[in-house]
Amino acid sequence: MAGPAIEAVRLTRTFGGSTAVDAFDLTVAAGTVVSLLGPNGAGKTTIVRMLATLIRPTSGSARVCGHDITTRPQAVRSVISLTGQFTALEDTLTARENLLLMARLRGHGKRGAAKVTDWLVDRFELGAFRDQLVKTLSGGQRRRVDLAAGLVVQPRLLVLDEPTTGLDPRSRETVWSTVRELVAEGVTLLLTTQYLDEADALSDHIVLLEHGRATASGTPAQLKRRVGHQRIDVTTADATGFTRLRAALAPRFTLTGVPERLLLQLPAPHAAQDLAAVSQAVRDSGVPVEEIVLRSPTLDDVFLTLTGHPPKDRT
Repeated sequence: MAGPAIEAVRLTRTFGGSTAVDAFDLTVAAGTVVSLLGPNGAGKTTIVRMLATLIRPTSGSARVCGHDITTRPQAVRSVISLTGQFTALEDTLTARENLLLMARLRGHGKRGAAKVTDWLVDRFELGAFRDQLVKTLSGGQRRRVDLAAGLVVQPRLLVLDEPTTGLDPRSRETVWSTVRELVAEGVTLLLTTQYLDEADALSDHIVLLEHGRATASGTPAQLKRRVGHQRIDVTTADATGFTRLRAALAPRFTLTGVPERLLLQLPAPHAAQDLAAVSQAVRDSGVPVEEIVLRSPTLDDVFLTLTGHPPKDRT
């Protein structure tokens, strides 16, 4: 049986007197999707850079597809593909020319490069702008070309650092579909993302990072269970209503206010019973509301509960 795609043991990286990654452990089974989530400065990109052999760890060890990242960096690079947060394309070439160039650099002959380029143009739906200079493309179009360039040679491990930043919903779905196809074909994926719905939709396993350390890990369902019960969201019509309703409900219920969203959140361990009680209390208050909804825990809730940071602070 093949070993893990990634095995990191007490991986540590310091910069001067600052510890960016602190004794980080990670095991990623082959053919799975693992996401690294955490607020700004949590260490996600530093971990990615170490595993991709772009920087050396200060201490600890890691193996990627069986190759030690410190002693066999070239072997690691031969089996991975890394797409970072920013595009790595030549602005003065067309989209297709960039793919051809990357294919030749990765060892394809002339015919092979043309074949894989045409396949990538089709797979990532680049046909409408394949012959345009990259410098004329939109941010979303550049991102799609960049992702395609990372697959000119199908890797055993694909590392995607913020892969869909700047993409429109349709382009995001295209990337998601491609990721699922690659995993079905046996490719392992390590993902960092600013979109929690993306991690939820794609991940077999999620690692939550804080100050360079793993604070929690598990499947999306396991992490949501750690948050606990369902909750009731009450959205008011305006700021005045928000203030009035919070004052009316506070004596009877535990609640959290999110003023910028005109939202009151109340725990609902008894689900339907709690929803009925809150709904009646809202009616009794006479305050008009936009909606009252019973919600299951989301990864946003996990993120906030386990890191203390709201989702808007994540990167």
